[in-house]
Amino acid sequence: MKHIKVGDLMTDEVVSVLTSTPFKDVAKLLAQHDISGLPVLDDDDRVLGVVSESDLIGRAAADHPSPSMDEEPDADRGGAAFPSEATFTAGEAMSAPAVTVHGDETAAGAARLMARRGVERLPVVDDEDRLVGIVTRRDLLWLFLRPDSEIRHRVVADVLVDTMGLSAEAVTVHVVDGIVTLEGRLERQSQIPVLIRLTGQLDGVVAVAPRLTARIDDSQLTPPHRSALGMSL
Repeated sequence: MKHIKVGDLMTDEVVSVLTSTPFKDVAKLLAQHDISGLPVLDDDDRVLGVVSESDLIGRAAADHPSPSMDEEPDADRGGAAFPSEATFTAGEAMSAPAVTVHGDETAAGAARLMARRGVERLPVVDDEDRLVGIVTRRDLLWLFLRPDSEIRHRVVADVLVDTMGLSAEAVTVHVVDGIVTLEGRLERQSQIPVLIRLTGQLDGVVAVAPRLTARIDDSQLTPPHRSALGMSL
């Protein structure tokens, strides 16, 4: 079956920095492009890590802890918690190693990876770990905005006909807001869970509502025991 790939959704014009990029320049890029994080590269465009707003704030707080409640503010600093200049670099603040994906991986797989690792963006790399794009949670929302008519077409063409070898009319398929209703009578009971599972794996499917029956209940049938010579016993 055809699945949407990361390369179909990624942004190929990526704002990035080198490990030597100063804190102030990283902060400016984040503000100018209204993004919360960006990849950190070496001199060969290989992704070493990702630096985010929280990384910068965390590093600044670690380097310059604020005074305790009982401590009088420093008159020379005007009571500020942090100095006006921070001197660390992107390489010192970044989270590493970076969680990355390849462009030919499925978008659904990338979404699961984001959720599992708790990240909001994934740098997309080639076989040599060089940056070719970036995909964000917002990009992956496209999966759930796939038109109902297209989802229905994929259920019929990809699942029923191409994968299961059934006719396009074997099951009536209705799709509303990504919820797929399968209604009809199949030849064998064992085909029902297969159809439900394959339909649920399609990009854009939110849920599957099966209303299926079968002409033959083969769920309890077991294949005949065969001897070492391959003869049925």
